[in-house]
Amino acid sequence: MKNMSSPSGLEVRGLHVGYPGRAVVRDVGFSAPAGTVTSVVGPNGCGKSTLLRALARLHRPSRGTVLADGADVWKSGQRQAAHRIALLPQSPRAPEAVTVAGLVRYGRHPHQGLLRQWSRADERAVREALEATSTTELAGERLDRLSGGQRQRCWLAMVLAQQTPVVLLDEPTSALDLGHVVDVLELVRTVAREGRTVVMVQHDLAAAARYSDHVIAMKDGEVVGEGAPRDTVDAELVRSLYGVEADILRAPVDGSPVVVPRARTADANLADPYPADAGQVDAGRVEAAS
Repeated sequence: MKNMSSPSGLEVRGLHVGYPGRAVVRDVGFSAPAGTVTSVVGPNGCGKSTLLRALARLHRPSRGTVLADGADVWKSGQRQAAHRIALLPQSPRAPEAVTVAGLVRYGRHPHQGLLRQWSRADERAVREALEATSTTELAGERLDRLSGGQRQRCWLAMVLAQQTPVVLLDEPTSALDLGHVVDVLELVRTVAREGRTVVMVQHDLAAAARYSDHVIAMKDGEVVGEGAPRDTVDAELVRSLYGVEADILRAPVDGSPVVVPRARTADANLADPYPADAGQVDAGRVEAAS
C-alpha cells in the first residue's frame, strides 16, 4: 500500500462541540503523530463519537482547531478535507445490493471531478485496499450477504482506498467476535505502521491498551486522562470513568494493561450524561464528508 507518512499527523486544539443548549465536547486538545494509533475511551455518552464527527468535518465545532496533515480541516473545502481525513462511522450503511468492489470504490470519490474521472491510480488504490484487508476474493460478492467480520473488513477497505494520512474509526470492532476483533485491530496496527495516523473510539479498554500507542480518556465531554496505555490505564481511571472497581494486570507478552473488573462502586452513576450521538452515516455521506 502507498505510504501516507506525514510529519504532522493530527493536532486538535481547544475543541468545543455541542448542540443547541448543550455542550458535548469541551476544550479537547491532543496530538496524534503519523504512524501511531490513538484510542478515545470513556463511558457511553461522554462525547467520543461527537468528537470524531467534528474531526471529520461532519459536526461544526463552536470553537477550536483541527489540523490534519498540517492543514486546518474547517478552513479547507470539503473535498480538500476529504483528501486528508477519512471516517468509518459506528453504523455505516451501504446502498442496497452493492458489491464489495463497488463499496470500496466509494473511497475514491474525493479524488474524482469534472476534469478527473476514474483512472488507473483509482483502480490501483482499490486493489491495494482489497489486498490489505484480505477481501480481494470477496470483491464480486454482495456486501449484505457477508458475515459481520467480513463486512467490517470491507468497510475498512473503503476507508483505506481514500488514501488519507488520517483515518478515524468509530468503534470498529463493535459486535464482532474475538477472532474478528483481533483481525481488525491487527489491521489497524498495520495501517499505522505504514505511516497513517489512526484515531479510533474504542469501548474495550483492554483492547485499546493493547493496540494503541496513545489513550485519551473522556468523561462528561472533557479529557480526564491521556498518555501511553501503561502510564494511563489504572484502577483510578477505571473507577472514574465507569464507576467500577478493577484490578489492573499486565499482559505477559508486552506488559499492556489488562482490566479485570470486580464490582461497581456504590456511588456509581448509571445514567448516561448525554443521549447517544444521533444518526447513522451511510456510504454516500462517508464518501462526501470523509
